[in-house]
Amino acid sequence: MNRGAFRRLVLTGVAAGIAALPASLQACAACFGKSDDAMARGMNMGIFALLIVITSVLAGLASFFIFLARRAARVGALPGPSASAPSTAEISEPISQTTP
Repeated sequence: MNRGAFRRLVLTGVAAGIAALPASLQACAACFGKSDDAMARGMNMGIFALLIVITSVLAGLASFFIFLARRAARVGALPGPSASAPSTAEISEPISQTTP
């Protein structure tokens, strides 16, 4: 018997051994269908905890952008001309130069 045939025989034996295991060892309680098990309850609580974290982060981002929108509306998104700023007429006037 060569090495390749021996390896195939061993792998076939390992696969047959795994397939012969009881079904309770192949899947957790949540996957196997026993939903009243402690592992299934723990998995559900983990899912709910992740949903709460994701929801709170999204709510925080949304509230930040709402804050920015309200602040921009209160301050004025586009600044208009102020009293201290020179008008465009004053800026466009040519500078008088004197010749010596």
